[in-house]
Amino acid sequence: MFKLAVIGTNWISQQFVEAAIQTKEFCLQAVYSRDVEKAREFGSPYNAEAYYDSLEALGADESIDAVYIASPNSFHAPQAMQMLKAGKHVICEKPMASNYSLAQAMFKTAEENNVVLFEAFMSPYTPNFQVLKDSLPTIAPLRHATISYCQYSSRYQKYLNGENPNTFNPEFSNGSIMDIGYYCVGSAVELFGEPNSVQASAHVLPSGVDGCGSVTLAYDGFNVNLLHSKVSDSLIPSEFQGEQGSVLVDMIATGRGVERILRGEDKEVLTLPQEENHMFYEAQAFAKQLKLGSIDPQMKQRSLTVAKVLTEVRRQTGVVFPADKIALG
Repeated sequence: MFKLAVIGTNWISQQFVEAAIQTKEFCLQAVYSRDVEKAREFGSPYNAEAYYDSLEALGADESIDAVYIASPNSFHAPQAMQMLKAGKHVICEKPMASNYSLAQAMFKTAEENNVVLFEAFMSPYTPNFQVLKDSLPTIAPLRHATISYCQYSSRYQKYLNGENPNTFNPEFSNGSIMDIGYYCVGSAVELFGEPNSVQASAHVLPSGVDGCGSVTLAYDGFNVNLLHSKVSDSLIPSEFQGEQGSVLVDMIATGRGVERILRGEDKEVLTLPQEENHMFYEAQAFAKQLKLGSIDPQMKQRSLTVAKVLTEVRRQTGVVFPADKIALG
């Protein structure tokens, strides 16, 4: 069983820890927070044995096999690099880095220290994402796809009220494309690989991050349109259109609600049962890579390609983060 440490004590950390324990491959060994009492409050229900308010001390703890990082986006790269250099395997919440160059540096550091770096992007590991993958050849050739994730953020009203929530703060490498837009980009790259070209537009808020936007990824024979928003809701599913029919996905992040409509036939529900905690599957995948002792090259390439696309989207839309000035090595 792998002994896991956690950096970050928010809801997503709790969800991942519960998923990791559910796999029976992990136990929670340690928790880091700037406030050690918050670390204790988070870790005590899971019988964690150590609590830290020092990353140096966390990295020096030889009982820890792997570290899950769920801090604000701008902290992902420096914290991951610190843990990798300390000889810890790392599973880092998406987006793993603020930009492409940082993502490259992270994987280089993992390789130099013979440890695994894994990006926590749950979608590709769910059974219903595999259903989506398997269904696409049945509607081939593919001609068009629209992948949408638009969800009004509960923090947007705070932003409108003059507050400065992390969600809309460039200091934390946030915004729509870096948050829920990641699911759109990541799903497209997982399904179709690196695009031939990227065209992006966005509504940039006065804070400097995007509130919503659209991206067109060009592939041989078809385009993929991505719609993302944290300032509005979408009521329509993602759709993959082929000459033989269409596949609909109600929620691209989890694969919920997969349906197929072949030309001239009735709608067919393809959805399979899944674990309620969708992070279960990424935790399983991480454990598999730990047992192998290295990251799957396709997983690594997907993470790098997504980081490359996200960086290009921000370049085109004029979204710049303070983290873009950081050089890690």
